[in-house]
Amino acid sequence: MDENDDQYRWESGYERTWEVIQEDETGSLTAAINAINQKNRRKELAQLPNVRLGMMRHLYLVLDMSDAMKDQDLRPNRLFCAIELLKEFIFLYFDSNPISQIGIIITRRKRVEKISELAGNPRSHVALLEQLKYQECEGEASIQNALEMGLQTLKHMPKYSSREMLFVLGCLATCDHGNILQTIKTCKENEIRCSVISVSAEVRIFRKLCMDTKGLFHVITDSTHFQELLQIHSRPLPALDKFESSLVRMGFPKYRTYTTPNASISSTTAIAKHEKASMCMCHLEQRGGTNGFSIGGYFCPTCESKYCELPTECSVCHLTLVSAPHLARSYHFLFPIEQFIELTMEKPINEKCFGCQQAFDEQKHKTIYQCTSCKNFFCFECDLFIHGTIFTCPGCIRNGQLK
Repeated sequence: MDENDDQYRWESGYERTWEVIQEDETGSLTAAINAINQKNRRKELAQLPNVRLGMMRHLYLVLDMSDAMKDQDLRPNRLFCAIELLKEFIFLYFDSNPISQIGIIITRRKRVEKISELAGNPRSHVALLEQLKYQECEGEASIQNALEMGLQTLKHMPKYSSREMLFVLGCLATCDHGNILQTIKTCKENEIRCSVISVSAEVRIFRKLCMDTKGLFHVITDSTHFQELLQIHSRPLPALDKFESSLVRMGFPKYRTYTTPNASISSTTAIAKHEKASMCMCHLEQRGGTNGFSIGGYFCPTCESKYCELPTECSVCHLTLVSAPHLARSYHFLFPIEQFIELTMEKPINEKCFGCQQAFDEQKHKTIYQCTSCKNFFCFECDLFIHGTIFTCPGCIRNGQLK
């Protein structure tokens, strides 16, 4: 059914979608299709001004591993394709949200299993996802059990952080032990945003889950569209209504080696020290092996607990440990760059793209883009690169340096 009314789509009026695409002088549809794709891509990257974002995010990925993920409409099958794209998504997620955390849950045989707890180490999550490739997809999925498992952890997260769950589903039904509508209501009360990416078709209960919790619901068309949808979820979403502001206590540890006084050497002027290997807290629970056993690491400024990577949360004093570059990489979401003005090339201009220095071609560049501040012109590829990767206008930087 349509979101804005109570009519089914087949009961509403005709949508003349074929009139949007028009042929060019040579009878080709390529230019019209490219124009539509460019418009959609710029719309995805556009950030609304004065919108509050959830910068510190706690996200659970819920992966469907039921029989439905064996289908081969995605190559080589749905599970392999989903895992490969989720691996890319995890690195992109931490690149855009360096002080956030992510966890992984799978559902099959009407049960759920937590693969990884909320953590900020992308490589460990990717390694666990890689292992799922060789596990069997069987049984049916249970969305209610997945919601309840995520709810147990996310409801205790601080209110200044964003609580989210992202479902990647191939099933067309959910096998639950109770009333899933009550579970959805509980998620809504605890401000947990649930979003669904379906690799099969739209399901009523999945859409209701997203609508009630103010999440996003999408059905993919192919693997490329799947990747684009995951990129949308890698960026911070607008904060919910009950989102609270708070000062967050953080520590900025430096990488150093662990040294202790050498008792065998006595000196009245100086204390001789020697390096001593130790186990980091993030690998302490792993029995056996030598991972995490080294002489260097990041030491918590409060309790001196050792960690091998940042960002993380100290398991002893619960202090958030980050580095200054992590906060700097989140800065562009607070002050997003304005969208460039789209201009149509009605006649040739003696200008080059300020980014790639490529001369504008009337046939190739139907539209060009102009920065509202420095008034420089950019091509479509540079416009995407500026708004999606570097988040700053090179023309504005150059003018600022010249001043």
